[in-house]
Amino acid sequence: MNILKFLKPKACVDFVYDDNTARQALEKMKNHSFTAVPVIDREGRYVKTLAEGDFLWFMLNNGIQDMRELGKYRISEITRRVRMKPVYVYSTIEDLILLSMDQNFVPVIDDREVFIGIVTRRDILKYCHDTLNEYEAKYGHKEEKEEIGAV
Repeated sequence: MNILKFLKPKACVDFVYDDNTARQALEKMKNHSFTAVPVIDREGRYVKTLAEGDFLWFMLNNGIQDMRELGKYRISEITRRVRMKPVYVYSTIEDLILLSMDQNFVPVIDDREVFIGIVTRRDILKYCHDTLNEYEAKYGHKEEKEEIGAV
């Protein structure tokens, strides 16, 4: 299956550039209630995804106590503690499912490493749910479903 079906295109995704300040990135995350944000360079290539914890560790390791001080640092100076892997546009739905187990969204890149958008865990789960429902409607239930929480 073509993963483009799930793609939220770059034009619809909030991202930051690697030469933005750390404060700009954190404010964008705060204003949009994001826990992570994709970072790209000025040529449009995917660089990394930064998460709240990356900012926290950066501030702790550099003795920063005031968010305003983050204006002195570029995003490129913040290291990512856990790498969020991107997928290529020609990847499979299986690749997306595997990565989405550990990532809220999966960045999608082309052959030149250019960021073209994201696929969210929510969209992947919705696809799995809908596919399962279609299968059950077509073939029926093989076993009775147990009630959630039943002992």
